[in-house]
Amino acid sequence: MNVPVLIAGGGPVGMTLALELGRRGIRCMLVERNETTTRHPKMDITNARSMELFRRMGIAEELRAVAVAEDHPFDVSWITSFAGHELHRFRYPSVVEARERIRRNNDGTQPREAPMRVSQTEIEPVLKRAIERMAGVDVRFGVQLVDLAQDGHGVTATLRRKLDDATETVRCAYLVGCDGGSSQVRRCLGIPLSGQSNVMQRFMTHFKSDAREVLQRWGFAWHYQSNHGTLIAQNDRDTWTLHSRFPESASGGDPDPAALVRRFVGVDIEHRILVANPWTPHLVVADRYVKGRVLIAGDAAHQYIPTGGYGMNTGIGDACDVAWKLAAILHGFGGPALIESYEAERRPVGLRNCEMAGRHNQVRVQIGKLYDAPLEAPGAEGASARAYASGQIRTLGNAENESLGIELGYIYADSPLVFPESGASVPAETLTYVPTAMPGARLPSVFLDDGSALYDRLGDWFTLLVLGDDPDAADAFQRAATMRGLPFTLLKLDQPQLLAVYAARLVLVRPDNHVAWRGNRIADDTAAARVLACALGWPAGEGGAAATLPQRDTLLSARS
Repeated sequence: MNVPVLIAGGGPVGMTLALELGRRGIRCMLVERNETTTRHPKMDITNARSMELFRRMGIAEELRAVAVAEDHPFDVSWITSFAGHELHRFRYPSVVEARERIRRNNDGTQPREAPMRVSQTEIEPVLKRAIERMAGVDVRFGVQLVDLAQDGHGVTATLRRKLDDATETVRCAYLVGCDGGSSQVRRCLGIPLSGQSNVMQRFMTHFKSDAREVLQRWGFAWHYQSNHGTLIAQNDRDTWTLHSRFPESASGGDPDPAALVRRFVGVDIEHRILVANPWTPHLVVADRYVKGRVLIAGDAAHQYIPTGGYGMNTGIGDACDVAWKLAAILHGFGGPALIESYEAERRPVGLRNCEMAGRHNQVRVQIGKLYDAPLEAPGAEGASARAYASGQIRTLGNAENESLGIELGYIYADSPLVFPESGASVPAETLTYVPTAMPGARLPSVFLDDGSALYDRLGDWFTLLVLGDDPDAADAFQRAATMRGLPFTLLKLDQPQLLAVYAARLVLVRPDNHVAWRGNRIADDTAAARVLACALGWPAGEGGAAATLPQRDTLLSARS
């Protein structure tokens, strides 16, 4: 075996996976067909959940150092053009303001981290430097996976070096394809994509310009939008990305990027084009995420219209889910069900986010129809048309940038690794995050009485929160963890007010901050051992959890 884990693809998802595996003591090799990190801006938002995960990896501040200034807002504005009128502005707080809100509302409804405005061209070099200094991570850019074959003991991958076309084979225990929408790993596995391909045709123009007197006429905004497309302020200084609707006049070939910039802006500006190309968004999800010892993640598993910014952010969640499970298996305390649980947990998230991205896009389509009115007409006619359009935009809303329920509220309710609760219902709210500590949910984030963040007190592996004093339960779980060789953290908190947030005195938290189990007491050592066995993917008959829900319920003392 050359390496325990081979990662194909060195974008944000692949590099996050490598970083998390390295942090958990697992050797891995990452290969990326391109010789450098991307020149294409692609994503421009790292949402609050991804930032929580990056904080857990110890890299959040390095990423923020290359992001847009923390006192700049996340506003989204609909305009006719920069030579015309601003129709409506959705105002969103800066990172500084979001942090104040998070501290002020210490009731579990807030994320631990604020989101971050940053281009993929900036985030990738930070991640690459992080994995290059990580012991046990072999980083190889300019190397592409071209084929794979697997058996019951491992995977043999064929790699090709771009420099000289030389090939080599690498043997690994597990292979993860993070190699993008055209994933070679997915093709080798024969996994189809389901959904809507080629939703529309778009043209991306990434350019430099110091014409801030025009491009920031109404002040800082993350996105300026019109019926002609979306202008993204990548750094609020001189770097911009315009995603244009493909003009009908260009049906015979690619349009002129400079003409697209002028059409959106409304006047000529000095600018220098960095990258320009057509692209086609999709709304598709892979039919499977796992086949044997090979898994896929990120764009290899799901591709969305960028409305909502769910693409890379969903992929970061994929990477963190895969990482702790592979690490647990390779360390010897994780069971065989961990591999299949990846698909059971992450594919429903992929499907839901795909659906929501499509819904958000339909809102943009509806707003685009408002531009048929005489918005630029002089006098009362134009003023009336603009007032009507503004009201309609306000009513249609901007859920794509407000859906905290999507970002934080995904719950692995049907995962084989969590204990379901009788009568528990999954919150259906997508716009607002409804905090819950039901098994499968992300643990709600709070600050403790001493001012520290609960998330910062969690261990790297499993943590048992003990609210109050229950030495028997703590000892039972500690003994169960010791028997399995599982690194385990006990966090005892004498803060009765937290019961209102977590609704139980005992909460077992996984390495990805999701809840595996909760209860007010545990029956005995056997029950604690079976809870941990279930959370670690061990089947019944091997010290694992009972196979059926009634048996599971009898293991645990009912919550009261």
